[in-house]
Amino acid sequence: MNERLVVRGGRVIDPARGIDGILDVLIADGRVVEVRPGIDVAPARVLDARGCIVAPGFVDLHAHLREPGFEQKGTIATETGAALRGGFTTICAMPNTRPAPDCGPVLESVLERFQRDGRNRILPIGCITRSREGRELAELAELAAGGVIAFSDDGNPVADPRLMRNALALAGALGLPITEHCDSPEMHGQGAMNEGAVSERLGLSGQPAAAEAAAIARNIELAAAAGARLHIAHVTTRRGIEIIAEAKQRGLPVTCEVTPSHLFLTEDAVSGDGPEPAYDTNAKINPPLRTEADRRALLAALDAGIIDAIATDHAPHAIEDKLVEFEDAAFGISCFESAASTLLTLVARGELRAERMVEALTSRPAACFGIDRRIPGAGRLEPGVSRDVVILDPSAEVTVDPTRWVSKGKNTPLAGKLLRGEVRAVIFDGMLAQEREGAHV
Repeated sequence: MNERLVVRGGRVIDPARGIDGILDVLIADGRVVEVRPGIDVAPARVLDARGCIVAPGFVDLHAHLREPGFEQKGTIATETGAALRGGFTTICAMPNTRPAPDCGPVLESVLERFQRDGRNRILPIGCITRSREGRELAELAELAAGGVIAFSDDGNPVADPRLMRNALALAGALGLPITEHCDSPEMHGQGAMNEGAVSERLGLSGQPAAAEAAAIARNIELAAAAGARLHIAHVTTRRGIEIIAEAKQRGLPVTCEVTPSHLFLTEDAVSGDGPEPAYDTNAKINPPLRTEADRRALLAALDAGIIDAIATDHAPHAIEDKLVEFEDAAFGISCFESAASTLLTLVARGELRAERMVEALTSRPAACFGIDRRIPGAGRLEPGVSRDVVILDPSAEVTVDPTRWVSKGKNTPLAGKLLRGEVRAVIFDGMLAQEREGAHV
């Protein structure tokens, strides 16, 4: 039987419905029932949200669950548990698994695992090409019929422009977007970090900003030619943002996302905080952490609405994947359980508006992939429909301690950092799924 809950006295931010005020939220029979001041019903469990932000459950367009095939890095159970702890009630799972979901039968097997082991709502992303190898198209029609929310080869950009155009045309005909990692690896041979002064000082191979910008421009033109929807995954550069902004001005159906890591950190994280270079492999991510100028451009673009969504690109790894030479280390940062705190720290610094943060975690990502059409009420607090609520405490001081994380991946460059703000409680599918006290994330 569903519990009746009253979330009392918080700052309710629901950008989809234009709500931002001190209100109560009533949840009963598995759904949001009312959002208004002065709700007084009995019997009900009351959650005191005074001083907190109350928002719709977060929607993540880009996450790696690792299972099947890489269970030493993470499992569906551990990573969805971590996501729920971080406020993410709906996540889109990237297809870099073994086997990769490039046809109907593999997708069906993956969906069975999601249903059995998932602790939140998981939407699958299907491959663009067979085995993500970039040679021939995957069974896009089968995948669409099986329920994928989008298509991507994730960290393997589709190099062949004719193949990419065909993929965009077919995806468009199927009514689904392609989400693309925009990079030109031929320009850098899988550089280990951002190309610039820091990579030169550390003696590490670099990825130039032009590699991202060139790929973004190419893919936008291919999408325009095909009349298809294109989503740019984890944009990181100022020039990339300028190209996306121009596409939006042209009225093209182009959306994009940014990660909390790229909003919060720069290439300097690779060399650590000490006087000597530390070569912190936990700061190795693809695309790489960029310059402070790029970080500020990303924040400005997010504030202006050019960037649609904040997506984690949560990428858990086993410890041995990072305890190697920097050039040999795996790309990726585990961040489900630190994302909200990094973003709330930016809010506390005055670098990000709380209402924009909530919009980029809820209604805007839900619209990017049409999730709000597939899951009624996703990304909003709509009475009678919505089922997920997140309560954030922006005043909490928290120390990042990955040893306490649910995720198998402890790979974060934020370990030991003092941040501002945390997820206090999560209501998923109308039930209180997470409630937390304490000062650790």
